[in-house]
Amino acid sequence: MVSRLTPRVNIWLEADGDVAISLWRAELLEAVDRTGSISAAAIDRGIQYRLAWQRIHEMEERLGVALIVPTIGGKGGGGTKLTPTARDLLKRFLMMAQAIDTYAHEQCRIHLDSFLDEESS
Repeated sequence: MVSRLTPRVNIWLEADGDVAISLWRAELLEAVDRTGSISAAAIDRGIQYRLAWQRIHEMEERLGVALIVPTIGGKGGGGTKLTPTARDLLKRFLMMAQAIDTYAHEQCRIHLDSFLDEESS
């Protein structure tokens, strides 16, 4: 018998039935913010540049806001930064996801821990 069960939650928000932002997409935005470019973020996430660019573009279209600002090359080369709106969205979405995850863990303890205790007796 299993000693404890651990809930796993995957959350995403849709706009007109299409994914607008998800945990995976949030991690992609975090990688862009951390690395300073879509190509480096794609490498970081283990995906092709084209897929990273497509997902960011889809998010912008579905959310109706700019999420990235490309910077033109120069001495250090070009790059990409998140807009203040993207940083705010990312912060709020991740806080919501954490709250949902916490709630799922609480509900698992309330509803399933006693079941496991009863079954092991």
